[in-house]
Amino acid sequence: MYDCHIHSSFSGDSNMECHIAINTAIELGLEGIGFTDHLDYDYPNYDDVFMIDFDKYSEYIDNIKSQFKGKIQVLKGIEVGIQPHVVEDTLKVVNKYNFDIVIASVHIVDKLDLHNGDFCKNKTRNEAYSKYLKTVCETICQFENFDVLGHIDLIRRYGHYDVNTLKYNDFPDHIDAILNKLISLGKGLEVNTSGYRYNLASPMPDFDIVKRYKELGGEIICTSSDAHTPEYIGYKFDYIKELIIKAGFKYTSHFENRKPVFSPI
Repeated sequence: MYDCHIHSSFSGDSNMECHIAINTAIELGLEGIGFTDHLDYDYPNYDDVFMIDFDKYSEYIDNIKSQFKGKIQVLKGIEVGIQPHVVEDTLKVVNKYNFDIVIASVHIVDKLDLHNGDFCKNKTRNEAYSKYLKTVCETICQFENFDVLGHIDLIRRYGHYDVNTLKYNDFPDHIDAILNKLISLGKGLEVNTSGYRYNLASPMPDFDIVKRYKELGGEIICTSSDAHTPEYIGYKFDYIKELIIKAGFKYTSHFENRKPVFSPI
């Protein structure tokens, strides 16, 4: 198993040193770990948190790749937060460095932050979820230079509605549009265990969306924790391994030099 989505102290929202993360992954018996620190241009009120020195980051990750060679595979990645007006600047960074994996995520909708609740203010659950999912679909149509879509149902974390699920049957048209676009582009879907630490009682996305991705022809499924601290690295991976098998997958995927590598489950 690979943990394909980890944040280190290079990201302003994490204090976890890379060496601590790697040694934790080794202790857990993981085959690999992917550092995917943040690039979020024009993040409301938090530009300094999500803008890092990628020259320094790239060189550092290359060095620890060599240092831990033979013990565990270290992947150099990036998680890009996409808004329509930041696509061009984001592409410059993605194209400049030799990343192994690029995760595309939507953290901001209509220039409103999901995390602090601004986006969901004065919206019903249906209004907020529908708009968010529509924006995710538009995003991956505008920005195609990525490998994996991050936490497809991120809005569940921050909606603060009485119902915090996002099931396939709730928004089948929106979800099918996203999944079909991913498949047509040859992109992957992550199963992100951060849902558990946000008390959502399931990974992100839930089983029915993972299964639907497979039914539509999706093959690239990545296991991710989105960990910002060591205790969440590889969190509940035994459970999501069984979930992935139940959905019909025989392989998990990670990326090396932007190419998917398939590992039998």
